[in-house]
Amino acid sequence: METFQYAVRKLIYSIPLLFGVTLIAFTLMVYFGPDLTYSLLGKNASPEQIAEVQRELGYDQPFVQRYLMFLKEVVTFDFGNSISTGEEVTSILARTVPISFAVALPAFIISNILGVGLALLAAYHRGGFWDKSVMIFAVVGMSVSYLMIVIAFQIIFCTTYGLNWFPVQGWIDPPPDYIDAGFFEIAYYYWYYYWLYVAVPTLTSIFVSLGYNTRFFRAVIVEELNRDYVRTAKAYGIGNGKVMIKHVLKNSLIPIVTRIIISLPFVIIAGNLVLEKFFGIPGVGLVTYDAITNGDLPVVKAVVTCTAILYVFALILTDIAYKIIDPRISYSK
Repeated sequence: METFQYAVRKLIYSIPLLFGVTLIAFTLMVYFGPDLTYSLLGKNASPEQIAEVQRELGYDQPFVQRYLMFLKEVVTFDFGNSISTGEEVTSILARTVPISFAVALPAFIISNILGVGLALLAAYHRGGFWDKSVMIFAVVGMSVSYLMIVIAFQIIFCTTYGLNWFPVQGWIDPPPDYIDAGFFEIAYYYWYYYWLYVAVPTLTSIFVSLGYNTRFFRAVIVEELNRDYVRTAKAYGIGNGKVMIKHVLKNSLIPIVTRIIISLPFVIIAGNLVLEKFFGIPGVGLVTYDAITNGDLPVVKAVVTCTAILYVFALILTDIAYKIIDPRISYSK
């Protein structure tokens, strides 16, 4: 009950933050974003046509009124239609967000689990062979260009120059007519082609994110290893392994969980932008890339707004996770 009350209170306190985020996003789009007039009419439009479209879009209205119109779009979740395709933006998000989530989730889970494991290994053997090996791997993963890693993995796994095990681009097609309509046949079809198209993007994303995760997690664990309670536990004869898992890892969970939860909205949307573009995955990252390229402001507005809202909810979820990790934390104030 206390946790629920805190979550509600935190959500109410987050409303001004949401207003601030939407105001900043709207201001940037107004002064630095593309002009929808030319996206709709082209560069050869007459002054009369331009003036008429600007009136329809509300460009002749004061800034405050335009911002209020934008807030109405956010509250009603109605961002209009895409300039490029004419499809409703909410329909685009409803179709593409699950795809991006399906692509990002395996890599997100695996990279964080491996990151914690490698960080524990490196911290346990601090200054030794395993520590140096893990840190070299982490630095290499952080130093190499994301684009170069994508291209290298495509050459290795998806072309005749390498193993040629997976397709270079694409996504799951509906089952062909010759497949039985039985549940298990269709489930197997989707499961097989899901991993066929997701395997290489997942490996790529793991390789890119693992270096950052491992280095951060190792720093957190090493800092905990320098605490007095660790020396006290060892003085009482508790084994190093038990100290690492039962005490050090447990006390390191708050910054680790904070990083994991807060990064999730950006991993799903911004983190998949390059990945989905090069692997031809029709998720929200690819839609965002195309929207930025084509000046499709309604889609850009929707993506930026959803990212901000998800980030605020991630902050609330992080605070709730603190209570679960450490029940001694009080929400009374």
